[in-house]
Amino acid sequence: MSTVATAPAQSVPASGVMVSWKAPLGLGILAIAGTILFGVFAGAKNAAFGIVDTGRASSVLAAWLAFAVALGAAGWLGSVGIRARRAGKPIERWIPPTLAAAVVVLVLALLGVAGVTVITVSSPVVGWIASLVMLGVAGWSAWLAPRGRKLPRWAAAAFAVAFVVGFLVWIVAGGRDATPFISLAGLLAGAVTLAVPLVFGSLSGVLCERSGIVNIAIEGQLLIGAFAAAVGATVTRNVYAGLAAAAIAGALVSLVLAVVSIKYLVNQIIVGVVLNVLVVGLTNFLFSTLLTANPEGLNKPPHLGSLEIPVLADVPLIGPILFRQSLVGYLMYVAVIVVYVGLFHTRWGLRVRAVGEHPQAADTLGVNVNRTRFWNTIIGGAVAGIGGSFFTLVAVDAFSKEMSAGRGYIALAALIFGRWNPLGAFLASLLFGFADNLQSVITIIGSPVPSQFMAMLPYVVTVFAVAGLVGRSRPPAMEGIPYVKG
Repeated sequence: MSTVATAPAQSVPASGVMVSWKAPLGLGILAIAGTILFGVFAGAKNAAFGIVDTGRASSVLAAWLAFAVALGAAGWLGSVGIRARRAGKPIERWIPPTLAAAVVVLVLALLGVAGVTVITVSSPVVGWIASLVMLGVAGWSAWLAPRGRKLPRWAAAAFAVAFVVGFLVWIVAGGRDATPFISLAGLLAGAVTLAVPLVFGSLSGVLCERSGIVNIAIEGQLLIGAFAAAVGATVTRNVYAGLAAAAIAGALVSLVLAVVSIKYLVNQIIVGVVLNVLVVGLTNFLFSTLLTANPEGLNKPPHLGSLEIPVLADVPLIGPILFRQSLVGYLMYVAVIVVYVGLFHTRWGLRVRAVGEHPQAADTLGVNVNRTRFWNTIIGGAVAGIGGSFFTLVAVDAFSKEMSAGRGYIALAALIFGRWNPLGAFLASLLFGFADNLQSVITIIGSPVPSQFMAMLPYVVTVFAVAGLVGRSRPPAMEGIPYVKG
């Protein structure tokens, strides 16, 4: 979806280098807010976080295996980076984040090997450490800006980690108990589960908008996918038939979007809004007239339970999050990888991005612009439809009115926050899922922080991202603009 952001004023120093104060301003605002919340208003309590599931005999074995694999991976990645630096070659962009992930797994595996089940931290101590890190990074960014230099990625990552850790400790420490406790594995696993439909919806948006089609109809595609999955799985008594029906239903909604916007050049945003309203009305009508009259025959689909991968599911913290998922959850991982590799490492992806950025040039090179947009929109609708099946095959066992509850619009926000990148959209969806799950957790532990604050926070961060205060966020150049071959 196209966005127009008004950036903060830029200045040109005597050196002639254009200076942008967007990043220092955004980081400074977040750092000051974090210092006030995590430091000044931090209570005197400690916060306890559960790390390892001690009830499983295989947890220690999994921890040792994870330790060995992570140690080997970290050593290999480190040696690759060192060799590249010594040879004067640039380090591949994927190496630093992969190395960081390997180190995190290594630390968690060590906790599992040592039998550390609970970590207790002091809220004021962690709060002030996080505040100092954030203020330091924000100050460094302000120092680099007049010199025309950008903040290193590792510094931005350190700022994000400090903010998340400080915020989480501050939230938990506000619980009613003397030492409030939450299971970190349960919190994160719930966040991933709640993010599943958001990830599918945002991937649908990536596929459509990278080719130049604005997909406002994600909400309708999720909802029709939930409806079709419930009916299809109930009639056939087969969950796989329900998944197929969800994909087909989502693709049919996208077919209308593609035909009306590409062939008849109707405004894509208007078409998307109309489709959302149409699907809501249609599913409400069918639910009231058909599903309510015959729930056993039309609205009692089989349930997709969790599939546990042996050994991997027992890796401390990470195992329950990644490897105890439903089939739809595992399909989410596959979809993210396939869409990312397809868009950025295949000829098809190059053509799709060319169509979204410069369709005239793509047409000159023999790419059929409108056909590419058409099929990308159809595929995007099918992906969103599969995401909608999560509601009726995984979350609950029946369809109900408007059960997507606006998650299609949240997926749009995740798409923008993720900068129209599959991996970025995935991480942004996880942020929204984390905030959604944390609402329930803080209610259970009795934290005085209003749950509405948690619901609001991801949108505030998205506004910062769209405004460019925490980095550049630019949609495809020709998004929403019909292509008429001259």
